[in-house]
Amino acid sequence: MSINSDSVAVITGAASGIGRALAVRFAEESVRGVVIADVDLNGLEETEDQVRRLGTDCLSVETDVSDLESVKALSSAVKERFGTASHLVNNAGVAMVGRTHEVSIEDMEWLIGINFWGTVYGTKVFLPVFQDQGHGHIVNISSVFGLMAPPGQATYCASKFAVRGFTESLRHELDGTDIHVSCVHPGGIRTEIVRKARQGANAPDEDKKIAPVIFDKVARTPPEVAADVIVKGIKAKNPRILIGSDALKISAIQRAFPTRYFRIMDWISGGMLSKFR
Repeated sequence: MSINSDSVAVITGAASGIGRALAVRFAEESVRGVVIADVDLNGLEETEDQVRRLGTDCLSVETDVSDLESVKALSSAVKERFGTASHLVNNAGVAMVGRTHEVSIEDMEWLIGINFWGTVYGTKVFLPVFQDQGHGHIVNISSVFGLMAPPGQATYCASKFAVRGFTESLRHELDGTDIHVSCVHPGGIRTEIVRKARQGANAPDEDKKIAPVIFDKVARTPPEVAADVIVKGIKAKNPRILIGSDALKISAIQRAFPTRYFRIMDWISGGMLSKFR
């Protein structure tokens, strides 16, 4: 499904970061409408203002992606306003600082509820819409941590590896149809995800302080660049979209050295990745 003047894009996690940049980027394509969803109402309002300034109709919907009924309400709002949707970007995501023994089961459930189940709910709710109309494009945001698994990120990696597996299987199921599926693996993107990350109750204070410092060193790609890469990938119907030179390197190293990649990447990073052992 290409992007054109009839397109209606639904984007979760659109109050900031990649989600906001994507909403603006779709508006720059002169689509018929952009639907933005998030739990952050103030952020949604700012995103909506930016989209409307470009002359594109925008619908803002408060949505908790970890709640199936909330996602169903989002779909109903889209149908009422635009009749249908052409593109779904399951972008909403959160992060957490702490090794497996330092985070609670409740924290794990919270993260996986948003990162993984949010993607599943969005897909399950909007896929029938795409099947009924015979076309659409589902874009699920994984991560480079859906390709590699550093210490201190077990829960986040579990969610992003799950998004990757779910998305790739879905793509194979829909092969031969006009419903396209893409899995996105961003590298370090300059967003607030780490600063807003939940802290494991038993995570050392040092880890809590150093996480944003390390992130600032590796997060080199602006969200606007990430959004442009994603839109280009959608237009090309790319099943796997890698964002940033770091993502390209990580993908190549992991494929070449599936059991030793972490040591190589940690050496390249000057030992930053192993600080959370």
